[in-house]
Amino acid sequence: MKITIIDGQGGRIGKSVIEQIKKKHAELELYAIGTNSIATSAMLKAGADYGATGDNAVIVNAADSDIIVGPVGIVFANALLGEITPATAAAIGASKAYKILIPVNRCNHFVAGCAEMPMGDYIRIAVEKMESICFPV
Repeated sequence: MKITIIDGQGGRIGKSVIEQIKKKHAELELYAIGTNSIATSAMLKAGADYGATGDNAVIVNAADSDIIVGPVGIVFANALLGEITPATAAAIGASKAYKILIPVNRCNHFVAGCAEMPMGDYIRIAVEKMESICFPV
């Protein structure tokens, strides 16, 4: 199962996701795809097994991923202060992967129905959902 974590900016969300997954499931191979080298580096330091950076890395890896985890902005063109290109957003949206999107209510979007919670709680919920897909009961 190919699990891909996509993040940008400083990679803080992706780093936290990878740390939580690796803490419980060190055996899972995680692909860290950053929209910039700082984000990729942060996710690799957190324990990702593979890493790549940039628009083409997102496009290539989204195509054959089983699960994609990242902030909700990864599916919005020009989000993350412009780091998400239209091609990146389209590749993630078109991917057959199960997408686990972490709500971040800023940068001119609001996810209706999401309770206001600390980012750590959203990440915990995202990791639990990923576990339910990888390890069904």
